[in-house]
Amino acid sequence: MSAATPREAGTDGRRTQARARVLDAAAEAFMRGGFGATTIDDIAEEAGATKGLVYYHFRSKFDVFLAVYGEGMRRVRTRVEPHATGPGTGRARLSAMSHAHLMNLMTDLAYHHVVHQGVRAQDSPELRIRQRDALSALNELRGGYELMFREVVVEGIADGSLREVEPALATRTLLSSLNAVDVWFRRVDAQPESELEELAGRVVDVLVGGLGAAPSAR
Repeated sequence: MSAATPREAGTDGRRTQARARVLDAAAEAFMRGGFGATTIDDIAEEAGATKGLVYYHFRSKFDVFLAVYGEGMRRVRTRVEPHATGPGTGRARLSAMSHAHLMNLMTDLAYHHVVHQGVRAQDSPELRIRQRDALSALNELRGGYELMFREVVVEGIADGSLREVEPALATRTLLSSLNAVDVWFRRVDAQPESELEELAGRVVDVLVGGLGAAPSAR
């Protein structure tokens, strides 16, 4: 297989950038108006482009939505997964994973909202079978993400760093509480990442601290 020419490589790079631009714009538009009320015109306007650019990369608004959902899951998993297999006790790794999850939420808030819209929309009677199946497949990715947290909870219970709790309940309660930050958090212009890191640390201390084993139990 021959290597791409500089012109071909440059064209591919521009296409990738344009597609990413559409996804970022769509995430913002879907967060602001929801899937039902958002139009291709809204996405194009947010991207500062024409509808033709959107349709060049995607067949329909629903395909854009699926791509945003998939990109949102890819981003959060990329940020969190290394901590799941890192060093330390189960509690230490769970704290690191939760911190990374929150940092993703606060820096990619629009993508986070779209993932949640997808979870809630899976059983909507307005969806066609193809659409429902596509959302179901993406929601399986989210189920795998939850399982990653649950396995670390189980390991924390086993090593004594987390108290005896029902792992599935603890995991879902933790993730629900982390995700609820999107209700009240909005990043202000030019807010430094150090402030987000500090806020994430405080939230994790409250949430994961509640699962920690008492010193006498260790």
